[in-house]
Parts: sequence; structure tokens; C-alpha cells
Amino acid sequence: MSATILVVDDEENARLILTRFLTSKGYDVLGAATLAEARACLQRGEADVVLLDVQLPDGYGPSLLEESARLEAHPPIILVTAYGDIDMAVDAMKNGAHDFLQKPIQLTRLEESLTRALEVVTMRRELAHLRNAQRRGQDFVTGSSTTMKTLLDQAGRAARASVSVLITGETGTGKEVLAHFIHDGGPRAEKPFIAVNCAAIQPTMLESELFGYEAGAFTGADKRKTGLLEVADGGILFLDEIASMPLDIQAKLLRVLEERAFRRVGGTHMIKVDVQVLAASNRPLAHLIAEGLFREDLYYRLKVVDVHIPPLRERKTDILELAGFFVRQNNARMGFNIQDITPRAVEMLHAYNWPGNVRELRNAMERAMLFCDDPAIDVPHLPADIQKWGDSTN
Repeated sequence: MSATILVVDDEENARLILTRFLTSKGYDVLGAATLAEARACLQRGEADVVLLDVQLPDGYGPSLLEESARLEAHPPIILVTAYGDIDMAVDAMKNGAHDFLQKPIQLTRLEESLTRALEVVTMRRELAHLRNAQRRGQDFVTGSSTTMKTLLDQAGRAARASVSVLITGETGTGKEVLAHFIHDGGPRAEKPFIAVNCAAIQPTMLESELFGYEAGAFTGADKRKTGLLEVADGGILFLDEIASMPLDIQAKLLRVLEERAFRRVGGTHMIKVDVQVLAASNRPLAHLIAEGLFREDLYYRLKVVDVHIPPLRERKTDILELAGFFVRQNNARMGFNIQDITPRAVEMLHAYNWPGNVRELRNAMERAMLFCDDPAIDVPHLPADIQKWGDSTN
């Protein structure tokens, strides 16, 4: 990420060496030789991270820790000293220092510390952004990785064109959330969005749910029932877990996609509908086709646009943005005022493999906030599975 590092050291040569190194790594660098200069820079909000020498001509460097904590934009502070000892390090960390480095600075160690500090900066930026967001769709955050940007571009194009979309991905990746995004971003936004979980409806009932039926079509059908295809007319029909749909109903759905018309069960006349069909599956349909369990012609008719949502473990750069979103959402919903996540907790979130994907992350953040009485979520607030996973990777 783009970031500005403030180097506070009264030794000009030390500032020069650090400036050259940090500039070579792509950072913008500011310099200060005194506490007064550093304090002025912080008050102007110019620095994302501070490298702060302990012994300065006009005072004790760590005194900035308390002052910085009161600022709206309080950058992580990494203390640097030639006079460091364990007691000083412990006190500094208790008072809010992000890290503690001794001179001569090992550049590899500095890089590692900056990386962790910038994760904190990213989280704070996201929280601030989400708190101030006033845009449509502010309840939908997928992440800002290149993969997700491409995915959203594809989904947006499909929304505007009102074509069929096949959404694939593991359980918990947000397939229905993406379907709602397509609905909200297209010309059908003011029309119905009808979701059907094909796996949750008995196969014998799914046909009548989708297509409806005429009175007398079968025993117990004492009056006409309007199917969900009719209810969704003009809008979107979202078929979740479409791999569970029986083959005979697949054939009827294919006809709807091709002819934009269908018959109710027991009916004789065609009913015209204008419906955009979105389908989702957490099972590979290509494998089911090979096994004779899914129609190949329907597969290709559905995937005019094929959108695959990768699992969270393959896009860990999105974890902070998603976690920040859930913090904001839960603050509003649960009446909390949690503003941060500690660097160690962030490490745990990154280390975990997230078998439940975004849904699991959402639940984990809700649980953490429920047990957090502090301004920041820390390791003890996280679910035990995440803590254990983090411990096993160390």
C-alpha cells in the first residue's frame, strides 16, 4: 500500500540511511530531528507510521505515545533506540508502541515491523471509510483484491445486460450476496428478487413451487397456485444449489430460458415471463455432467456469464477490509463502539485457513465483539479455533 513514514531522529546520517532504504521500498518519507517537529507533523496528519528515536534533543521520544493516542489519526509508532532495554520495551508496548527496535537497525526486521504496522493502518482506513460511507450498496463489501475487482466488473456487466449468470464457489463465500449485488446494479433493481434453495425443497415439490399449478392438477390441488417464476416476472430468480435440481425439472427450466415461457403443472397454455435467472452451486457442475446428473445444455445456457468466487484462504488480502466492514456493521446493529483490531489479532486472522469462508469471518467478528470490552479486538476475543490455528503456525 502507499504509505508515508515519519523518521524521527536527531542524527542526520541515520535519517538519511533510513530515508534511502524506505524510499527504495516505495514509501514516502518525512524527517524530523526533534520532538517538536514530529509533534507538528502528527498534528497535521501527515504520517501513516512513525519511526521514533527514544533520546531526542528536546525531550523523551516515548512521550509522543500518549499524545498520539489522542489524535483522530493515531499512526502506529515504532520506537528506535541505541539505549534500549527490556524494561523500556515492556513499558513502551504497554503505553501503545507498535514495536521496539534497537540500533543498529536490522533492515529485514524493520520491514517486518512496517508490514505489521501498515496492516493496522489499512484496518483503520477501512473502518473510517465504512463509518463515513453514504453510497448505495454500503452493506456489501467483497474485498479490493484484483480477483474481486475483476469479479465485480463481470457481475456488473451481467447485471446491466440482464443475462443469465452462474455463480460458483464454496459454502460461505457469498454467492447469494453477489446475486443481490447483480440485482441492485441492474435495470431490474426495483423489481422482485426471488431466491429459491433447490436443496431445501423436496424434489416432488420443487416443480410446483417454480411453475405453479392449476386447480385439479393433482390430489390436493383445490385451487390455482402461482409459481415463483410468475412472482419474479420482470425481476430476478435466484436458484441456489442448482446442482440439487432433478433432471426433469432441469429440462423445463431450460425451456423457460430459451422460450421465456412455461406451463403451470396441469396447465395447457403458455405463460410469458421476463425473468433474469441467476444460479449458484458449491459443487462442480462439470463433474455432475460427466456423471449424468446435470444437463450439459442447461449448464451452458446458465453460464452466459460464469462468476467464480474464490475461497477466503485464496484472497487473504481482503480479510482486513471484510473484518472492518463487519465491525462497522455490528457496531451499528449491536450498539458497540469498537474501533480497532490489535496487530496480533490481525496476524491470527491472516494465519487461519477459514474453511467457512466469509460467513465464518462474519460470525467470528460478531463473537469477538460480543466478548470485547476494550476499544480494540484482541487475541483472547477471537474464537478458540482461530487462536489454536494461529498458535500452531508459530
